[in-house]
Amino acid sequence: MSTIAMPPLKTSSSLMEGFRRETINTRGAEIQVAIAGEGPPLLLIHGNPLTLVSWHKIAPSLAQGFTVIAMDLRGYGDSSKPDGTPDHSAYTFRAMGEDAFDVMDHFGFEKFAVAGHDRGARVAFRMALDQPQRVTHLAALDIVPTHTVLTNVTMGWGLESYHWFFMAQKAPFPERLIGADLDYYIHYKLNKKGVGLEIFTPEAMAEYVRCTTHDQIHAVCEDYRATVTLDLEMDKAEFGKRRIQCPVLVLWGSNSHCGRHFKPVEAWSEWADNLQGFAIPTGHYPAEHRPDLVYPAFWSFFRDETVRVQEGIEE
Repeated sequence: MSTIAMPPLKTSSSLMEGFRRETINTRGAEIQVAIAGEGPPLLLIHGNPLTLVSWHKIAPSLAQGFTVIAMDLRGYGDSSKPDGTPDHSAYTFRAMGEDAFDVMDHFGFEKFAVAGHDRGARVAFRMALDQPQRVTHLAALDIVPTHTVLTNVTMGWGLESYHWFFMAQKAPFPERLIGADLDYYIHYKLNKKGVGLEIFTPEAMAEYVRCTTHDQIHAVCEDYRATVTLDLEMDKAEFGKRRIQCPVLVLWGSNSHCGRHFKPVEAWSEWADNLQGFAIPTGHYPAEHRPDLVYPAFWSFFRDETVRVQEGIEE
């Protein structure tokens, strides 16, 4: 890939400035996307309980060198929210990954890079295993693979990540409890220990509140029900047998549950050989907390340049 100088990080109060919106019909959902830029294709996939606007602090800058497509996962944001099925298969990371492949097919991209945060990184992980010929680079923000998480549960992690098991309970138990006060829930969920809500712009926070609906909460619960059943079984069957073929970059917050309770590079090395990563001084939402660190790391990684650890940050 040709080397071009990284443009300065753009700052704006607008959400996804310069992006146009489109709804794509996939094989199982209607997916809301935002697209802008020219150059190599780069897919951005958000986490829970966010939407595609979680990339708003870095996406316009990345669009100066890439064709950037940010998507709302099925069940989240303005994407459709298919009904859950008895086996929860509508919300596996594979099903969400199929949506993503369909989105990229719509725009004519056979091969592309992908960055994911939280649930989005788990979708990207599954995509890289299921169709390795299509994923050229994978960047993951603040997760370790699902197999590592669910086979190494500790009290410390469990207390910080209670929602994994609460939301996975049989419907409609968690839906009814959370649905009693959606505004309280979303503010509590985003207010991470030692970080607070100040990292979110008022515009982004308003968007997350708007999208926290009863239908979205049901979809999120189905997401977690699929994780502890079908997704985990897929990973168990492939652990030690299949590996990610593309280059992988892992960034995690030193002040996040991931940084506190896991060794991310060690965990990812069980699945990938071409791997690099380091902690950055953030909580669980790095792209909104420290875009000045995430943006240059992404730019360098996706352009096949050396990802430099900034001074004061440990590898």
